[in-house]
Amino acid sequence: MTLSIGSMAPDFTLPSADGEVRLSDFRGRLVVLYFYPKDMTPGCTQQACDFRDAYGELTKHGAVVIGVSTDDVERHIRFRDKYGLPFILLSDPDHAVCELYGVWQAKKLYGREFMGIVRSTFLIDEEGRLIREWRNVKPKGHIEDVLAAIREYRKEAANGKK
Repeated sequence: MTLSIGSMAPDFTLPSADGEVRLSDFRGRLVVLYFYPKDMTPGCTQQACDFRDAYGELTKHGAVVIGVSTDDVERHIRFRDKYGLPFILLSDPDHAVCELYGVWQAKKLYGREFMGIVRSTFLIDEEGRLIREWRNVKPKGHIEDVLAAIREYRKEAANGKK
């Protein structure tokens, strides 16, 4: 399945620290859905902390943040608690949702090839449509791109252009 801007974001249900979470439960709100490789690693920690630090502005714009990795719920709880993350972390151990969004791909590290999550973020509108995507994201500066896209979307919505 290929995702395209303007198409409906694939719905899914995954476990979180607070029970099962379904993407469609967030209809009526903007959703920042981000996929990241692994809790407690430097890049993923920076990205999560950047989302944490911008959380006030994100929620001011009516956005909810959802992080997804293949880590188990217990590891997510430790990650969330260690860094004070105020948003939902979902566990996708069999990478089914990662595959649905096309982020489960072959990667190379130190000459070794393996399958893993390619860091990616998706912005989903209130109706559940994909409005922006960022693939192969570098954590540094990414939050500014996401915030700029949300501000632009809100401005267009206020001017009746969405």
